[in-house]
Amino acid sequence: MAEKSPRVQSVSDAFRVDPESFDLAGVDPAATPVGPRSKAAAARDLAVVGEELDRLQEALYAEGVGGGTRRVLLVLQGMDTSGKGGTIRHVAGLVNPQGLRIASFKKPTRAELRHDFLWRIRRQVPPPGHIGVFDRSHYEDVLVARVDNLVPATEWQRRYRRINAFERELADEGVTIVKCFLHISPERQRDRLIARLEDPLKRWKYNPADLGARGKFSRYQVAYRDALVKCSTPAAPWFAVPSDRKWYRNWVVARLLLEALRGLAPAYPQPSYDPAVELARLRDADPLR
Repeated sequence: MAEKSPRVQSVSDAFRVDPESFDLAGVDPAATPVGPRSKAAAARDLAVVGEELDRLQEALYAEGVGGGTRRVLLVLQGMDTSGKGGTIRHVAGLVNPQGLRIASFKKPTRAELRHDFLWRIRRQVPPPGHIGVFDRSHYEDVLVARVDNLVPATEWQRRYRRINAFERELADEGVTIVKCFLHISPERQRDRLIARLEDPLKRWKYNPADLGARGKFSRYQVAYRDALVKCSTPAAPWFAVPSDRKWYRNWVVARLLLEALRGLAPAYPQPSYDPAVELARLRDADPLR
């Protein structure tokens, strides 16, 4: 018997980080608490989600062309191998690339280090009508900076407040922020690192420095817990996404993006001309006839 389509409750409610009660240690990276229970069911639902995402994104893009200021920013954070790139491929790939702006934040360059830590982030905020995707983000400056002792503790602690103020500013400017922490277990990370080394076609993804970060896995979990709790706000909530199962991770992020766009309910702008008049001109006075 074919598996029934999943009955989906609010995915946002299921995975939103509540600063008052959130415990990262209590989040199972392999859990599937809502939605599909199999890869096949997730694939079927993702196809349906993709059709609606595409329609809503086109309306958002048209709204921006018409002078609207609203846009969406999807922030992806997670340990190495948690699937930021895969999520971009499988989720952002569902919509028209013309309306996408994807930014990947690596180790800051010398030029970037001469500026405030938010300087390079501000430059990548998506324009009106677009969906922006951040592969890593400004949170690197309270994660890596903390774990690797790149700045004094007083500095990275101060950055929580600055990040909240920055995200509140973006929200006031019409940016809907969807922040996803792709939560992976150390066991699954090990499996994926091994797979990269064993497959010649995946070795380009591997960096020997990955083992250095893996050795700090528990310290990163503490840093992530604090960042999620201190920076999950009404204007920019965090969502803790179980990511041991790639198919479930992709489904959750796609659904979160869909719920954000549904909430915006973007509308096509009304034309500044009379369509009936223009049709008559084209039919009766077409210069190419």
